[in-house]
Amino acid sequence: MQVPAPQLAAHLQRGLRPLYTLHGDDPLLQQEAADAIRAAARAQGHTERSVFTVAGAHFDWSAVLAAGSALSLFADKQLVELRIPSGKPGKDGSQALQQLAEASAGQDSTLTLVLLPRLDAATLKGAWFGALDGHGVTVRLDPVERAQLPGWIAQRLQAQGQRVEAGEAGQRTLGFVADRVEGNLLAAHQEIQKLGLLYPTGELSFDQVESAVLNVARYDPFKLAEAVLDGQPARVQRMLDGLQAEGEAPVLVHWALSEDIRTLHKVKTATAAGKPLPMVLRELRVWGPREKRFERVLPRLKPAQLAQWLQDAHTVDGVVKGLKHPAWPHDPWQALHRLALAVCQACAGVAPPRGHA
Repeated sequence: MQVPAPQLAAHLQRGLRPLYTLHGDDPLLQQEAADAIRAAARAQGHTERSVFTVAGAHFDWSAVLAAGSALSLFADKQLVELRIPSGKPGKDGSQALQQLAEASAGQDSTLTLVLLPRLDAATLKGAWFGALDGHGVTVRLDPVERAQLPGWIAQRLQAQGQRVEAGEAGQRTLGFVADRVEGNLLAAHQEIQKLGLLYPTGELSFDQVESAVLNVARYDPFKLAEAVLDGQPARVQRMLDGLQAEGEAPVLVHWALSEDIRTLHKVKTATAAGKPLPMVLRELRVWGPREKRFERVLPRLKPAQLAQWLQDAHTVDGVVKGLKHPAWPHDPWQALHRLALAVCQACAGVAPPRGHA
């Protein structure tokens, strides 16, 4: 049974199930969800805890199965926690997890908690995950995207008795915090807690927040590519500066940008030849939020423009690998800025400045 992450607290208040599975990559979200389950388990008498971490091909699954079925010597109930950092239990682990899930049915003396990273679609359809979902409760911990961050921050502030100003001023404050903590929820949580320590409950001004919140953002080249397609030039520049400051390899940033350019060009070419857009996107494995971005920006992009970007991406590939080009900056990051902003401004419906590709 799947329970949405925001509804987990309400679910736990209604009563505990003997088996829970959490899957997601963000450490803060997983920690908070696991802590909520542990607290509910302790309140129901599960006072003895055993923790197993699956590492390597020779993990002893029999110990997990034995712990799940053994009666505690020191407590009426126990909590068995199983961590699988790789998300790949292997053949033996798959069989053990199915057995563990089946054995949990009707179990009231042992609560089992399975912790997993983000899982791909194929794994979610696997027999072992199906058994965990069928016999217990599974919670998918989706990341908090940039567009959701201001609301997430406002909720966290409200939980500690604080709020920002109403209207545009408050949105500016939340946007400022979001820019400084993007991609780093654990640090974001700490910065919000710091506001609770520095200032009393009630309304926070922009000046108070600006003087207290550190820049702890962490950027991802693939999130940069999303910002480019979303037509957010200020965010794109900030992310590029952040990636450079973090020591990210320019070649990886270029790959993320050029992959979208190549795919956009392929889609435009195929649809111009008469293929339906949904079919082309499916063939090129473009789906989810990326599919929606492609559907939004493709109508405003011309074939000649995409062909030029493809050539520009090839040129920048040489620049990031040390090859100079007379028409482009010799510095890899300056070249990446120029390429990214040209695409970003076109996706936003803004003509690029003169001199940009």
